[in-house]
Amino acid sequence: MPNLSRPILMAALPLLALTISGCDEQESQAKAAPPPLPQVTVALPMKKVVADEEEYVGRFVAVESVEVRARVSGYLDAIHFRDGQMVKAGDRLFTIDRRPFQTALDRAKAQLEQAKANLAFADRDLARGRSLKLDSTITQQTLDQRIQAGRVAEATVKAQEAEVAQAALDLAYTELKSPVSGRIGDRRVSVGNLVTGATNGSSTLLATIQSTDPIRFEFTWDETAYLRFLRAHPDARGPGMKAPVKLKLIDEQTFAHEGHMDFIDNAIDRSSGAIRGRVELPNPDGTLTPGMFARIRIAMAPPAETLLVPDTAIGTEQVQKLVYVLDADNVARPRYVTLGRLVDGLRSIKSGIKADDRVVIKGLMRVRPGVKVAPQVGAIATAEPVLPNTRNE
Repeated sequence: MPNLSRPILMAALPLLALTISGCDEQESQAKAAPPPLPQVTVALPMKKVVADEEEYVGRFVAVESVEVRARVSGYLDAIHFRDGQMVKAGDRLFTIDRRPFQTALDRAKAQLEQAKANLAFADRDLARGRSLKLDSTITQQTLDQRIQAGRVAEATVKAQEAEVAQAALDLAYTELKSPVSGRIGDRRVSVGNLVTGATNGSSTLLATIQSTDPIRFEFTWDETAYLRFLRAHPDARGPGMKAPVKLKLIDEQTFAHEGHMDFIDNAIDRSSGAIRGRVELPNPDGTLTPGMFARIRIAMAPPAETLLVPDTAIGTEQVQKLVYVLDADNVARPRYVTLGRLVDGLRSIKSGIKADDRVVIKGLMRVRPGVKVAPQVGAIATAEPVLPNTRNE
């Protein structure tokens, strides 16, 4: 049979050569075409008038905190409050068995009456002695003895009056009353137990009371921040300082609690280089509790115009923060910036950029220093407020 495969192969060779040459031409064109420019979104920084503020963490403390302790020893007879209730100054809290102290008071009063009777007799006896001395009926020595007896009787009366006063005071100490208004803790001793007073060296702790309204907040700040605050508030050294501040609790998103700073400590701690500040604020519903953590925001300077950018526009180079700004040729240039606090979900920039800079706000991962990009004009908008998490009951 004739071999047909050779004519078919010879006919296909020109077509194959044409296909290979077409592929080579497309590949060379692909190599010659430049890659597409990175797509980014740019916008001018938002301008807004904000105050230069700083935040610190601290704890709430009570304005008045009292430990209710026994002043006299005896058996606890009654408790007149419920654990955790609100009490007012002067409310009766505990009663110690009054009978031994009432008996001691009655005894002291009887001894006082006896001493007064002795004094009255000594006064009459001295008066008789002085008249007899004029007639030389008694000697001077006898008169001196009667004078001494009168003075001893008078001193005895004063001593017994002091005994009566002490006995009455001890009897009053059997009724323990609240010295301040606030919330009382739980009872530390039950009825029927023996409590010891301070006269025995250590008194028994019966309960504690913490005032709730108003309440104080204490925090510490460094020396640099302290100096900035003093320059912004020249009257901060005086006792009438009323610098306004705002606070937020650990589960809150906004600084909704308002108060005023009323005290700064008189020395900087040598070990930490920090100084203690104190804020007072109202607490009518008792939500703020001593020992609770919170964040405080303090104005360090008067309000001024500030540039804002989203946090997504900020990059990091080791310990420095930067943003990318496009020049006239759309080439990305890094700008190192100093960051401020968050304002409406945007980051304030203290230094590093200008109001007319085109800042890359999206596509930061596609940007390289000195590389030209394809910008798209965008806009910076404030973030929506974040509501606290709620749980469906």
